[in-house]
Amino acid sequence: MALNAHDVAVLLNEIGKRTELSGETFKARAYYTAAENLAAHSGDLAYLIAKGKIKTIPGVGEAIAEKIIRLHKTGSHPTLEFLREQYPAGLLEMFEIPGLGVKKIEIVWKTLGITTLDELASACKSGQVAACKGLGKALEAKIIKGLEMRTKSAGALLADAAEARVVDAQDLLRESGEADAYEAVEIAGDVRRGCEVVTKLVLAASVKGAPPTHDLPPDVALRVSAPERFGVTLLYATGSDAHVEALAARASKLGLLLSPRGLFKGDTELPCPTEAEVYSALKLPVIPPELREGRGEIELAEKKALPKLVELTDLRGILHSHTVFSDGTRSLHDMAEAVRKRGYEYYGVADHSKSAAYARGLKEDRVLEQQKMTDELNAGYDKKKFHIFKGIESDILEHGELDYADDFLMHFDFIVASIHSRFTLNKEGQTQRLINAVKNPRTTILGHMTGRLLLRREGYELDIDAILKACAEHGVAVEINAHTARLDVDWRWHQRALELGCMLSINPDAHDIAEIDLVKYGVNVARKGGVPANRVLNCLTLAEITAYFEKRKKR
Repeated sequence: MALNAHDVAVLLNEIGKRTELSGETFKARAYYTAAENLAAHSGDLAYLIAKGKIKTIPGVGEAIAEKIIRLHKTGSHPTLEFLREQYPAGLLEMFEIPGLGVKKIEIVWKTLGITTLDELASACKSGQVAACKGLGKALEAKIIKGLEMRTKSAGALLADAAEARVVDAQDLLRESGEADAYEAVEIAGDVRRGCEVVTKLVLAASVKGAPPTHDLPPDVALRVSAPERFGVTLLYATGSDAHVEALAARASKLGLLLSPRGLFKGDTELPCPTEAEVYSALKLPVIPPELREGRGEIELAEKKALPKLVELTDLRGILHSHTVFSDGTRSLHDMAEAVRKRGYEYYGVADHSKSAAYARGLKEDRVLEQQKMTDELNAGYDKKKFHIFKGIESDILEHGELDYADDFLMHFDFIVASIHSRFTLNKEGQTQRLINAVKNPRTTILGHMTGRLLLRREGYELDIDAILKACAEHGVAVEINAHTARLDVDWRWHQRALELGCMLSINPDAHDIAEIDLVKYGVNVARKGGVPANRVLNCLTLAEITAYFEKRKKR
């Protein structure tokens, strides 16, 4: 069977990792970019190939197009098979352990003869890694922590990967020979609730008569019911357990029985073809799926006090994004045009600052070069309809200073201040470091506050409440970093940020065009946190955010 776009992208990523192990970093990056763009492509891969349009996917040139076509048709490629012979499969898993870049993996492999994560764990326990030149005790501790995180998160998926899996399964059902038997096939579970990490992939379907046979992936559960009780089935399939248990308790108080079998009054089943009928019978408005976590949402619904949640269509612009000036893959023009063509009113470029050598951070002359280019591009736009703002993602230095001198920071319309180094400071030191950055009058947005990488590493130790208070006091927006590896700051802190008076900013941290659309996952977790549009910085119109930036620069 021919492979779909997602599966081909997985193999392209594998080629990229193995190519990186061979020392060809630039070529590996090309594979990664093509894989990301292919995975994000919503069209049918077979159609693109048949029409000779595979090279319309950004990052796909002649050589990679040939590999995609062959991988699609056969599931393999001579380049992939050759690289598999050269590099053990276990080395690829090491890329997922924080601190293990290509050079460290090479030492682990060639010096210690380690080719699997189990062998790596044993070498850490025996002290071999700590004693090895080029590795050391600090890296050994980081590896042990990374391995523990991997074990803890086994089977879990990031939000975008989970959504892709369950959408593929949904399409499989809809396109099957039994498709006419299904009246509805809906995404449920963690994905529907907008969870940042997904442990259950669930579909809910309504069908008349006996359920047809189906051939879904084993990790996707299907909950099937008759149309008249589909609302109950979808409700239970969506969860969370705490939410449906609270609804069942409420039903009992109203003389009803709510269970996975349906909604009953005595022996009579009440028809509930939609969730709205279930909530109505329980004398409640429909509670948005993202809020169904058993955290007081039913009490809010009783009082008719549910928040009006931000929606993707409320976003008016994109802030915090990278270009080829630092570690992005596309030009300033391409990124701005991609944002404009998506219907946004503004694009805020925020490449890395000069201290970020690891990401080709911009020295002052490169900043000025980019800003000159920005002025030239802006001259070609209707200033009332689209604008590129000049930003930077400034590294927060050791004691909370921003990168660049204060007078040079005035060149920017906005500044995203983020930590990218010295993650191991103690809680007090790291908290004060962030508060000092927030106090700087040039800081506009505090980027990915905790530094967490979901399924890979915990965030640094912080007094988050103290930092949110500082943000509120100094008018600094708190970023909801929408990259699915981050989704930081965690949605469980959003209400506290709102209570204190903070603005939030939903930013994709995009490094290529496809990643611009990651904002949807930031919106999902903002909705989980109960965030309304009027508290999101980039829900301001172009005129409003222009005035906002100008006012802050005058401080």
